[in-house]
Amino acid sequence: MNFLLQDIGVLRDLLDLSLTALIISRLSRLLKGILALRILAVITALSAGHLLARFFSLQTVQLIFDTFLASSVVVLAVIFQTDIRRGFATLTRSRAADPDIEMSDVIDELVFAVAGLSQKRIGALIVIERAIQVDNYLAVGTDIDAKVTSELISSIFLPYSPIHDGAVIIQHGKLTRAGCFLPLTQNPEVSKSLGTRHRAAMGLSELVDAVVIVVSEESGTASVVVDGKKTDVLDPPALGKLLRRLVEPRWLK
Repeated sequence: MNFLLQDIGVLRDLLDLSLTALIISRLSRLLKGILALRILAVITALSAGHLLARFFSLQTVQLIFDTFLASSVVVLAVIFQTDIRRGFATLTRSRAADPDIEMSDVIDELVFAVAGLSQKRIGALIVIERAIQVDNYLAVGTDIDAKVTSELISSIFLPYSPIHDGAVIIQHGKLTRAGCFLPLTQNPEVSKSLGTRHRAAMGLSELVDAVVIVVSEESGTASVVVDGKKTDVLDPPALGKLLRRLVEPRWLK
């Protein structure tokens, strides 16, 4: 009888260690490409595993689950720090647009400007503020406070312009600042082939809900970046359609 109990104890210890190794392996693989849904799956799995480990008295496995669950709040805060910052940023929403400014006209001017810059392969970075203010995330910059026109935007990004390297900021339907430096993305999954303008567009759009237009100096390709995701735009009509879908609904609120 004692031998039988010892055998059961050995088998339970082996099962305990095997499950421990499996859990560590699965979690490490899952956390490499972490996403919101995967995080939810991990938390659910940890909770279920914790209950099962307690039920079968698997002490080592239970210790692992207890450790993970106890530190889950800190881990989630680190993983979602960008979203948390964005949530706090919504407390300072931007003002309503000037009722005398038609956003459709602003978009038309932007499309004309981007088309010209793309054709000449002149790099550009244009930020359109939506619900969340971008002021706290801008560095340097020159105050302008002017009407948005394709001529003004094109002149700002000409190579001999002293502020051509920075971003143009459009707030409340007006061009408010130029030559602004934006925070670069820290996302390791972003392709290393992307230049500074694209990384800056992604970095800002990860923090706020702005729409960022990028014109590549190398290829002349125009892209729109929202929520850290880049969409290449093939022609001016496609750009105008995309901007109206992204900007006007928010603008009219």
